Amino acid sequence: MKEKLSVFVGALVIALIIASTSLFTVDQRQYAIVFQLGEVRSVIEQPGLHFKWPLVQNVRVFDRRILTLDSQDPERFITSEKKNVLVDLFVKWRITDVKQYYISVGGNERLAETRLLQTVNAGLREEFGRRTVHEVVSGERDKIMEDMRSKANVDAVKIGVEIVDVRLKRVDLPTEVSESVYRRMEAERKRVANELRSRGSAEAEKIRADADRQREIIVAEAYREAQKVKGEGDAQASAIYSDAFGSNPEFYAFYRSMDAYQKSFRNRSDVLVLEPSSDFFRYLKNSSKPSSK
Repeated sequence: MKEKLSVFVGALVIALIIASTSLFTVDQRQYAIVFQLGEVRSVIEQPGLHFKWPLVQNVRVFDRRILTLDSQDPERFITSEKKNVLVDLFVKWRITDVKQYYISVGGNERLAETRLLQTVNAGLREEFGRRTVHEVVSGERDKIMEDMRSKANVDAVKIGVEIVDVRLKRVDLPTEVSESVYRRMEAERKRVANELRSRGSAEAEKIRADADRQREIIVAEAYREAQKVKGEGDAQASAIYSDAFGSNPEFYAFYRSMDAYQKSFRNRSDVLVLEPSSDFFRYLKNSSKPSSK
């Protein structure tokens, strides 16, 4: 009984070993190539459980997802203006014909990326050589990427892959050119700033001159009006004085004499030397006599 059980267990173990070496699974994100004695036997594109002959056949899987090729260092290109630009890019690609992919590059992803990068760079040199810096930076950037993708796909098909997209992440001028452009831009901005300052100073002087002119005009007009009002007041005062003098000349003469006395003898120390018969004392002499009518 024990011998039968041992034989059964041994057979089961052998069966499991054979099954483990004969069965394999393919993920939905993968392609698989079955090799028999180093030659391609079949290509499996459908996911699931599959069978192979143990010891005679082996399986190799390849990624069927979209892969990213990102350039490590910016590449230098020359525009139609003979100016250098530094371009940083990435490429999206995927395997479409896994058998052709294996035959062309041995299934080596790095080798495939190297070839794709060479193809893309060659196409970009041609595209940049027909355009100016402004066009490659902003004007026709989308068109360059679309044309580049179409052209690169012609060579990519030969190794069993498809280029999904080509993107220019950054397009910069080299350091030495950037510094020169920066200095030129700085000089231009300074020129514009100086021009604006000059215009501002001229406008300020113009405004100040106009304000001074208006001030002089206002002051002159105010002085003229003041002199006019003063003249009218003096004329009215003279007319009033004239009317007053004409109505009673004697009283006006008396009033003027009293005002003269008051101004002449303000203090006790004031001294006035005159002849007694002077007309200055006319009203003092006659102050005790009644006025004749």
